[in-house]
Amino acid sequence: MTKQIWLNLPVKNIEESKKFFSSIGFSFNEEYSNEHSACMLVGDKNFVVMLFEESLFGSFIHNKITDTQTHSEMLISIDAESRQEVEDIAQKVNDAGGVVFAKPAENQGWMFGCGFSDLDGHRWNVLFMDYSRLKS
Repeated sequence: MTKQIWLNLPVKNIEESKKFFSSIGFSFNEEYSNEHSACMLVGDKNFVVMLFEESLFGSFIHNKITDTQTHSEMLISIDAESRQEVEDIAQKVNDAGGVVFAKPAENQGWMFGCGFSDLDGHRWNVLFMDYSRLKS
């Protein structure tokens, strides 16, 4: 059936978004990026998150773009290798101009994470999951 999945996000400013995500540790495939879009790579398997200028994104969806200041359409979750990495990402987000809306904290006794909004208000969740502490 499918070989790969991509996540597409609208952004107001491609260059500012690239700068923000680069500063918190993401990389980009410049071969598939231009002045209207950017191909961001996430994780060891290079999951693709395409960032599109809002006008271009709107032409794809034939619908209104969600107002991320008042609504959330999804929560994008990424894993971390340690509690320290969660803390580090939260600090990098603050330094890069993002908003940490949920400070790093333990959750359910086996997860440690934080939540942040990028420059365009898309919400991200960073989690370190310690499966050795998961109770069945």
